[in-house]
Amino acid sequence: MPDTSGSTGGRTPETDVIDFRAAEHLLAARDPRGAVKLLDGVIAAHPENTAARLLRARAFFAAAQLRPAELEFTIVLEREPDNAFAHFALGRTYERQGRVDQAKRHFRLAAALDPNPQYVKAARFEN
Repeated sequence: MPDTSGSTGGRTPETDVIDFRAAEHLLAARDPRGAVKLLDGVIAAHPENTAARLLRARAFFAAAQLRPAELEFTIVLEREPDNAFAHFALGRTYERQGRVDQAKRHFRLAAALDPNPQYVKAARFEN
């Protein structure tokens, strides 16, 4: 008998919310790989969900998976070019990869969008 519930793979909007919240807690508890595993399912079900992508990018970064982090931050910025945090985090990702010029560009964009002292300090406008 075909599945007429409308859910994919047993996923429901409720389980996606639960997985997202659990991923937030795992990241806070310093288990970024666990967070990524939960978010993979959420993003597979909702690829347009920018909040889930941003959280997965943060988890990749925390797990030192810099290329996947870069990709996710880039996707977030394609959708939300005025997201100061995403610019800052992408700058940190580039910085950890030794890509200083790209990092500086995103730090400066972050600081221009939001004068958060952390963003302004990273932007090094005096240089």
